[in-house]
Amino acid sequence: MKVITYGTFDLFHEGHVRLLRRAKALGDHLTVGVTTENYDDARGKLNVQQTLMERIKNVQDSGLADQVIIEEYEGQKVNDLQKYSIDVFAIGSDWAGKFDYLKDYCQVVYLERTEGISSTALRAANHGILKLGVVGTGRIAHRFLAESLFVSGVHVEGVCSRTGAGAEAFRDQHKLKFAAQDYDQLLDRVDAVYIATPHEHHFDYALRALSRGKHVLCEKPVTLSAACTERLYETADQHEVVLLEALKTAYSPGFQRLVAVARSGSIGEIKSVDATFTKLVDQGRELDPAHGGSVTELASYPLLAVVKLLGLGYQDVRTVSQMAEGGTVDLFSRIDLLYPHAVASARVGLGVKAEGDLVIAGTQGYVYVPAPWWKTEYFETRFEDPRLNKKFYYKFDGDGLRYELAEFASLIKHGNRRTFKLTPEESIAISEIIEHARTHRIEFP
Repeated sequence: MKVITYGTFDLFHEGHVRLLRRAKALGDHLTVGVTTENYDDARGKLNVQQTLMERIKNVQDSGLADQVIIEEYEGQKVNDLQKYSIDVFAIGSDWAGKFDYLKDYCQVVYLERTEGISSTALRAANHGILKLGVVGTGRIAHRFLAESLFVSGVHVEGVCSRTGAGAEAFRDQHKLKFAAQDYDQLLDRVDAVYIATPHEHHFDYALRALSRGKHVLCEKPVTLSAACTERLYETADQHEVVLLEALKTAYSPGFQRLVAVARSGSIGEIKSVDATFTKLVDQGRELDPAHGGSVTELASYPLLAVVKLLGLGYQDVRTVSQMAEGGTVDLFSRIDLLYPHAVASARVGLGVKAEGDLVIAGTQGYVYVPAPWWKTEYFETRFEDPRLNKKFYYKFDGDGLRYELAEFASLIKHGNRRTFKLTPEESIAISEIIEHARTHRIEFP
């Protein structure tokens, strides 16, 4: 029986060995496909740290592969199964159902991921694998776990939640090593944390982690107060660790190029930025009277576009909000910012639906980004003479959370504590504008 499996096999560790060993046990000949850098990039795999030759050698040195081949393009598996007369295709259970289409060619086996991978192997300095803990078990935490599979050099070890409820189920669903009984127990066992709790708990969890020398990737907004966000970055600097706001758009390739094109002078001097992000919500945390609403939930995205395109020198902030019955939660808000030579408008809504586009107006032309602009895959520069118009296309893989995690891991690996993609000053400014919008808004029913 001939068996085949595929993978990146970056930073080869005990988990890889166990997977190959189990695949080999399914037959008497094991072929291992190792992905190229270009194919990894095409399928959204980020932060791969070793070259193709190094990764091939990883597999060869394990002594488990009878044959090593290179996977270079999507669809190659179909050809390989026939070319090498494969009887069994084996892959980790993380991809359950993904490769069922191969059942027309051979038996498909999804191997359960091994829990409790050797901590010694994962901690090895030459591997540089980041041990990560997740705080919170809500929707975004589940999406984060799925996205983490696409970031090399990161291993999510465990989880804890504010109430304790659901942590065990979350651990079992994602086959994590442990569910911590309390936050300190989680911090004892990881190098870094991803904070995915409701907004009002970000500050406490982040401060405790940073004070213990742990790196922190915190969901947006970092806090609802400029002073609190500033204190967290000061604490990170004091303890020489990374604090990064998990605002996925900031780290995506398309948005980075969009900012570069707009600020390059190609459309002249930027005079106006208009960004909209709305979704319809009728229940859930987003409508919590204490800390919910369209500003706290969504404003980080359009404000990111504003500060990246116009900078931090705004002179005035004015907000108008349409409130839910009882005046407790803003269902739609418009935040207007006045700059010395430009204006910006950020529109967000949970009870109002609008076109979610981004328009950047300049003295020579404008940039148009269609909805959903916060997942920038395509934008245009447009001019008075349409013959000068230009279209730009970029990838935005999955939910986009892989981009923020890859940036976080890269900062830690290279000993950096700040990135131009979203600076501490920009995160503090976003918190400041959100704070002002919530406390100084004009409300209408």
